[in-house]
Amino acid sequence: MTLPSTKTDDVTVWDYLERRWDTVLELAIEHLLLVLGSVLIATIIGVGLGLLVHRHRAASTVLVTVTNTAFTVPSLAYFSVFLVWFGLGLQPSVWTLVIYALLPIVRNTITGLAQVDQAIVRAATGMGMGRGQALLRIELPLALPVIMSGVRIGAVLTVGIAAVAAYVGGPGLGSEIFGGLGAIGSARGVPQAIVGTLAIVVVTVIVDLMMAASHRVLTPKGLR
Repeated sequence: MTLPSTKTDDVTVWDYLERRWDTVLELAIEHLLLVLGSVLIATIIGVGLGLLVHRHRAASTVLVTVTNTAFTVPSLAYFSVFLVWFGLGLQPSVWTLVIYALLPIVRNTITGLAQVDQAIVRAATGMGMGRGQALLRIELPLALPVIMSGVRIGAVLTVGIAAVAAYVGGPGLGSEIFGGLGAIGSARGVPQAIVGTLAIVVVTVIVDLMMAASHRVLTPKGLR
C-alpha cells in the first residue's frame, strides 16, 4: 500500500509511521485509556445526578441548563483552570473530558427515565416495591438503552477533545499533532501531524465500536 506523500522533502506519512510505530501505538493506547476512564467517571456522575433529579422538573431543567452551559465553554479554558488546580499531566485532562461527556449522559438519563411507562412503576410499587427498588430494578433497566446512547455520544465526543490534553502535558495523541504542527517546515512536520490525526480517527472508531458492544450487552434482550 502506498500512502500519499506529504513531503516537504523525502519523508512520507508511511515513512514516518514505520519509524515511529511503537510510539504512535503507545500514544494511541494512552488516548484510548484517557477517554474510557473519563467517560466512566462522567457516567457515574451523570447517571447519579440524573437519578437524583429526574422526578423534579425544575431540578432537571437546572441540571441540563448547567451542563449545556458548561459544554459551550472552550476546552482550553477548562484545561487552563484545572492546570492551576492540579498542575500538568493526567488530572486536568481527565476532568476536562468529564465535563464534556456529562451533557449527553445527563440529558439521556433524564430523558430515558421520563420515558418509562409509569403504569409499570405503579404496578411494581403496588406489588410491594419501595420507590428506590422500583427505580433501580424497573426504571433504570428500562431507561438503559437511552442512557447508553448518551454514554456512546459522550465517548465519541471526547476522543477529539482529548487531543487538546497535550496542551497541559496530558497523555494521548495530541502530542503527535502539536509536535507536527510545531515542526512544520521540517521533514517530519506534516507527516507527524497527519499520523496523529489519522490515529485519532482510528481511536474514535474503536471507541464507538466498544460503546456499541457495551450498549448491546447491557441492554436487556427484550429492549434491543
